[in-house]
Amino acid sequence: MLRAMPTRWSDDDTYGHVNNVVHYQLFDTAVNGWLIEASGTDIRALPAIGLVVETQCRYLAELRFPEVVTAGLGLERLGNSSVVYRLALFSDGRVEPAAVGRFVHVYVDRQTRRPVPVPDRIRAALARLESADD
Repeated sequence: MLRAMPTRWSDDDTYGHVNNVVHYQLFDTAVNGWLIEASGTDIRALPAIGLVVETQCRYLAELRFPEVVTAGLGLERLGNSSVVYRLALFSDGRVEPAAVGRFVHVYVDRQTRRPVPVPDRIRAALARLESADD
């Protein structure tokens, strides 16, 4: 799945490129924006919430303001209570990614913070993402 996101003026740092922390914000926005759209639900209102327990990013090329970054999102693994996403960020019109990474959600009960199964609505959306990878 692809998601376009514009960079912002404040994303560039003193070195003239998008600061490394912004890549993680783009990953977070790509995953959660897609989940909301694909599941048709406000994921913030579910009794089980996906907490980020691991992220990783490998930087391959610079991103800059102003450009639209395209995030590619795929499913690496779907477990009982966890989801591992693979991501890539592409600069305007480039075929090679500027960054690649992974993002891990573990679903927990909103109150107890104990692991619970991935909610059915989320699992159904993830099944569509998985089939799109094939």
